[in-house]
Amino acid sequence: SARVSSGPWLSLSLVKLAPAEFQGGSFTISNLGMFGIKTFSAIVNPPQACILAVGAAESKVVPATSKDGPKFEAATTVTVTLSCDHRVVDGAVGAEWLKAFKSYIEDPSSMLL
Repeated sequence: SARVSSGPWLSLSLVKLAPAEFQGGSFTISNLGMFGIKTFSAIVNPPQACILAVGAAESKVVPATSKDGPKFEAATTVTVTLSCDHRVVDGAVGAEWLKAFKSYIEDPSSMLL
């Protein structure tokens, strides 16, 4: 006969969290960019809800807006990846947070308004 044992995998298979599994958790930032890593995906460790992986800043050539025809300019870019525990934070909510984060990084003064 089959026997079901208890363990952390059981709550994962049922896609439900007990309060003790998410209480005290929040948001983590992992910065491997300071070591020259351009992009990576971080793994969410319970009880955290999300983790933001921050890669290295790098200079890239990008199209510039100009009335005189096509031009290019240098821009500093950084890649960030948001990993969410979908039992705690819906992916669509995480995507909206990432959109707001992008707008604040691109225009920091907008945080003051």
